[in-house]
Amino acid sequence: MRVLVEAEEGELGRLVGELGALPEHDDVRPPETGLVMVRGRVGGDGAPFNLGEATVSRAAVRLASGELGFGYVLGRNQEKARLVALCDALWQCGRYRSAVEDGILTPLRARIEARRQLADQHTAATRVDFFTLVRGDD
Repeated sequence: MRVLVEAEEGELGRLVGELGALPEHDDVRPPETGLVMVRGRVGGDGAPFNLGEATVSRAAVRLASGELGFGYVLGRNQEKARLVALCDALWQCGRYRSAVEDGILTPLRARIEARRQLADQHTAATRVDFFTLVRGDD
């Protein structure tokens, strides 16, 4: 799910389109946008508190064979939420699992890893090492 959510809508739509004929499917929950409360903890283990609200889009898709897929994405991109839900349902279907793995998830993982490596290279180029000189106790 993380790989699908990190994908860009256009790329995800293109990859789903390249799968060919998709099975019949219905929107169980049409794409919609709303707010969720984000909770936090001080230090990761303190008492929980309400940090703020985040905009989320969600959708649910059911294939004719019965598989039910869900998609939740940050922001207002309802079509991306629907595509994520469709990919989730297709991956659950034995007939389409390998096609989703090979045609969608593998290319997305490669692009995400390449983007991370590029960001790491840019970060490493600006790295500054600070040294502390030891003074004598004289």
